[in-house]
Amino acid sequence: MEEEFYATIKFKNKEEIFSKVSVSEEKDETILLLLSPIIVFEVKDRVGDIKGYKVEPWLKTTDENLIVVKMSDILTILETKSIDMITLYETYLNNYNKRMNNYSKITKEMGYISSIKDAIKLLENIYNNH
Repeated sequence: MEEEFYATIKFKNKEEIFSKVSVSEEKDETILLLLSPIIVFEVKDRVGDIKGYKVEPWLKTTDENLIVVKMSDILTILETKSIDMITLYETYLNNYNKRMNNYSKITKEMGYISSIKDAIKLLENIYNNH
C-alpha cells in the first residue's frame, strides 16, 4: 500500500468527491481506499457569486469511514496540496466526529425497545381500553 494523499476524485458517473486516499493493488486490480469521502457544494448568492461551501458526507447511510472503490470506476483523480481544501476537509471531519460522539446509543435502560408491530398492538390496546 502506498502513502496516503488528499485528492479530488471524479467518477465515470460524473460524481465528484474529496477524500484522503490510499492506493492498493489487489489481485490484478487497483483499488482506492477512501477515508471519509465528502461532497463539497458551492453556496451562491442570488447574483451567482460564491459565498461559501457546504460539505456533506458522500455516503449518508453508513457509519463506515473507510470505503473501497475500484479504479475502473474512476474517470480521473487529482492529488491536491491546497491547504484551504485540506483544512475544509479536516475541519468537517473533526466537527462531524464531535457531533457523533455527543449522540448517545439507545439502550434498554432508556426505555422500552420493541418492534413496530408490537408498538402498534400496545398503542391500540391503550386506545381501546380508555
